[in-house]
Amino acid sequence: MIGAALDLGQGRRGVDMGPSAIRYAGLEERLTGLGFSVDDSGNVLTSVVEATEVEDERARYLPQITRTCALIAERVVAAVGAGQAPLVLGGDHSVALGTLSGLAAARGVGGVLWIDAHGDLNTPETSPTGNVHGMPLAAAMGFAGDRFRSGSLSLPAVDPSRVAILGARSFDPAERELLRRSDVTVLTMTEIDRIGIETAVERALERVAGPGFVHVSLDMDALDPAIAPGVGTPVQGGLTYREAHLALELVAESGLAGSLEVVEVNPVLDHENRTASLAVELVTSAFGARIL
Repeated sequence: MIGAALDLGQGRRGVDMGPSAIRYAGLEERLTGLGFSVDDSGNVLTSVVEATEVEDERARYLPQITRTCALIAERVVAAVGAGQAPLVLGGDHSVALGTLSGLAAARGVGGVLWIDAHGDLNTPETSPTGNVHGMPLAAAMGFAGDRFRSGSLSLPAVDPSRVAILGARSFDPAERELLRRSDVTVLTMTEIDRIGIETAVERALERVAGPGFVHVSLDMDALDPAIAPGVGTPVQGGLTYREAHLALELVAESGLAGSLEVVEVNPVLDHENRTASLAVELVTSAFGARIL
C-alpha cells in the first residue's frame, strides 16, 4: 500500500485525508483476511496548499504534483521489483501520473482500465479550471504537452489503444475532440445501461490486455453519489453498488491487472466514512473477495 495524500490537483479541500480514511475503514485487515501479506509503506511526502504558490493558472501546482508523483513512481518501481502488487491510495486523481509512470518504468508501456465519471483528458490549454486532476489520463498518454515532460516521470506510460474508460458521464468539449482523434475506448453509463455491466467490463478488459502492465484506476466518483457521497466532483447517474462490485469482481476473475489505485475519497464531504468503507469493499472485490 502506497499512500498519496495529495490534494493540489483539485479545488475542494479534504481529499488529502482519503488515504487515512481508507486505512481507518479497515483495508489492511480485509486484505489480510483474504490471505494477502500487506506492506503499508505509509504516505509519500506532499506539499501543503497553504504554503504553496500557484505558478501557472493553466496547470495549478503542477511542479509540486509532479514531484509527489515521482515519489509515488519510485515506490511503485520498488514494489514491482519486490514481486508485490502496488495498491495506491489517493488523494486526488493526479496521483495516477505517479502510479502509471512507475509501472511504465518497471515494465514498459501498458494499458489502463480507468473507472471514472470523467475522462480526465484535459490539457493545460483546454482545461476550464487548470486543475491537474482533470488531466492525468491525457498526460499518461503523452497528449498533455511540454509542461508534463519531466525527467522524473516515464511518460507516455500507456498506449491509447489500450485505454478503456468505464462509467463516464461527464466530458468537456475538448475531451470529446481528443477522443475523436484517439483510439481510446469509452464505455459510458449510457452504454452500460444498454449492454449491461458484465459485457461492458469484458469489452474494456479485452482492450487493455497486452504486454507491459494492466492497471486499474478507480475514482470513487464513478459510483452514484447516493452511495458514494464523499467525493469532490459528484455526477448523478453513476454505477450502482452491485454494478461496481461486479466490475471489480470481473477484474479479479480476469487475472489481468497487476496493480490498483483508488482515489478521490473526501472525508470532509462524506457521511460516517461511507465512501471510504465502500472503497475498501471494492478493493477487496478487485483482489478476489466473493460472496461464496
